[in-house]
This record gives sequence, C-alpha cells and structure tokens, in this order.
Amino acid sequence: MARNQESEQDFTGPLKRLFLAILLLLLIGIFILWRFDAPRVERFRTQIIDYVMPAFDWALSPAAVAANILYDFESYLRIYEQNMELRRELQKMKAWKEAALQLEQQNARLLDLNNVQLSSKFTWVSGVVLADSGSPFRQSVLINVGSRDGIIDGWAAMDALGLVGRISGVGKTTSRIILLTDPFSLIPVTIQPSGQKAILAGDNTVAPYLDFIEAAEQVKPGDRVITSGDGGVFPSDLLIGQVAQDSEGRMRVRLSADIGRLEFLRVLRNYGNEIISESGRLIAPDASPHPEIENMRRSSSERRDF
Repeated sequence: MARNQESEQDFTGPLKRLFLAILLLLLIGIFILWRFDAPRVERFRTQIIDYVMPAFDWALSPAAVAANILYDFESYLRIYEQNMELRRELQKMKAWKEAALQLEQQNARLLDLNNVQLSSKFTWVSGVVLADSGSPFRQSVLINVGSRDGIIDGWAAMDALGLVGRISGVGKTTSRIILLTDPFSLIPVTIQPSGQKAILAGDNTVAPYLDFIEAAEQVKPGDRVITSGDGGVFPSDLLIGQVAQDSEGRMRVRLSADIGRLEFLRVLRNYGNEIISESGRLIAPDASPHPEIENMRRSSSERRDF
C-alpha cells in the first residue's frame, strides 16, 4: 500500500508541473496573439471573440447583477447623505426661524418704545464700556463717565434695548455698574400684562430669576418685565426683558440688553420726584395774593365788623 501511494504521488507531481507549463505557454501565446498587429491576426482574434463571448453570457449575468446592486447601493448612500444634509439644514433653518421671531419681537418692542414720550426729566449721559470685571462672585463693568459728568451713585444704566444695571461707585472719570446678573442685585419689577409685582434677583447667569411673585399662576412665559419704581431704586417703566421658564420650572427673565456684549451704555439722570407736603402748593406754591382780591377781603371783613 505504501508503494502504491508513493507511485501515485510520483505520477501526479509531473502531471501538475506539465499542466502548469502548458497553461503558462497558453497564456503567453494568447498574450503574444493579442499584442501582434497584423490583418490576419486581427480577423482571427475577432472570430474568436465572436465565438467565445456569447457562450459567456451566463457568466457575465451575475457580474452585471452585482454591478447593478453596487450602483444602487452607492445611489442609496448618496441619497442618505443628502437626506442627512437636508436634516441638518432644516435644523439650522429652525434655529434661524426662532432667531428671526425673537428679532421680530424685539423690533416690535422698539417700535412701540419709539412711540412713547418719556418724561422730560429723563435725560442721559452716554459712556463707553472700558472693562468687564465679571467673575463667579461679581458681575460689573466700568464706563468712562464719572463725577465730572454729573454721575450720581444709584442711577440706572441701559443699553440700546433695556436695563443693564445701576451705578455702584463713582470716580472722577469712571463709574462702576453692577449688572442685573450680579448676586447682590435685587430689583423690584412689574410683570405685564397681569401687573404682578416681583423681585428680579441675579444669580451669575444670563437670565436672573423672579422671586416673591404675588400670583405666580398669572405669570406666563413671554410676559413683559419692566421696573416698578418701588423703593425709589429705579424709575418706573424701564424695559428689562421677557419672562422665560427654565427646565426646573422656575420663572426667569430673558434680558433685552445684550449683557455679553456691552459696548456703549446710557446712564439715566434721575434726581427723584419733588415732594409736595401741602395741597395748596400744588395749585399755587409761591403766588402772592392779587391786590383786587386782597381789597375785597378787607372790605368784607370791615362790613362784618360793622
């Protein structure tokens, strides 16, 4: 048995080598035939192709199907990428839509404010923000106006849209403004249209929270928040922002002023209201009696005496 196996191995080895040699010679011949340029050889090659190719249609069909599947898969990938790009653009458009709505609301508020005639005592001093000393413990800015410009401690400061804070420290040429976002900032406010009173308290976030609301159920997101004027801290009816509700359900105020990018500020001059202690002074505070009226009083008193 061992001899038979050895004889078979000895027999198959030369056959394999002979087959490989014949296959190599055939491939070399086909290569030379396809590289040889002659009219007769060209006709011979054409006849071979016409004879062999129809017989390989069954072999080419799976390749064609596979190519079609690959093409469809690539088309699906392109469609999927286009769909994802459209989804991203849709999200961007939604964000732009929300920004456009907010700008529209701000524009409407500004148009309304342009039609409001403020009191003649509300003049202001404009200043440039010099430095921002914001920190985890204090929110304030410096402006380039001070006591030489008539600035008084406690006056309100605003940007082009709404209230920013109040003066807290006045130098000769500079003043410090405590922002509404400062933890020590407590401002009495009024919420419109319900007219509810509350306290706007800073907590080092861009949206201070509302505390001590009289009737919280009457306050809704989007309501307008203005200064109430209580306590004489600020003049009344200064725009602050809009009510917003955070993820914890707490009412906050989205400030109309751009706290993050303060460049120019207006300091409102507010010398307080004149106190009238006597009702007569409201009609004629310093008027002297008219001569004819005084004569009539004297004649009437003389007749009563007589």
